[in-house]
Amino acid sequence: MSDARRDPIERLIEALMRLPGIGPKTAARLAYYLLRAPEDVTSELVAALQELRVRVRYCRRCFNVSDGDLCAICADPERDPHTICVVEEPLDVVALERSGVYRGLYHVLHGVINPLENVGPEDLRLQELVERVRQGEVQEVILATNPTMEGEATAMYIARLLQPHGVRLTRLAHGLPVGGDLEYADQHTLARALEGRRPLHVR
Repeated sequence: MSDARRDPIERLIEALMRLPGIGPKTAARLAYYLLRAPEDVTSELVAALQELRVRVRYCRRCFNVSDGDLCAICADPERDPHTICVVEEPLDVVALERSGVYRGLYHVLHGVINPLENVGPEDLRLQELVERVRQGEVQEVILATNPTMEGEATAMYIARLLQPHGVRLTRLAHGLPVGGDLEYADQHTLARALEGRRPLHVR
């Protein structure tokens, strides 16, 4: 059956269920809420989604989300260009910025090395990171991938890539639970982790 002939509520529920963390019950509640909501609510949602697809892109330097050539962090002259914090996803940038401690730049990988999901080093923004370090201005790279098996493996891979360039490599330290994600950590935990980062030794 074509999309045009399907029940519109069923179609919306199925579309909402494709979003992370949205199960059938939550999707149904949202769909019926939108059905009863004033027209300006649904119109604003549609407009926001369309604008998201049209205006939002990736920063050409750090690959964080941006509505311009450079994101607001990379374009800020007050940020320290000698330090780069490497994270898995744009949400991790948001979490670290909430801590109010870090004043350097970022590099967003958009994932981690995960052979089970067929994600290899070539699928991440690793060569762009190497090129930023190769330019010579960067003095420290903070590896802030999540403390999961995949995050640790990715951090070690990056450390081996960057070791020949003589840059200082550090890893977020105490405060972050093993197996946890940055986006769920509170600002005080992240602040302690940033302040207590330790040198990363390549094996």
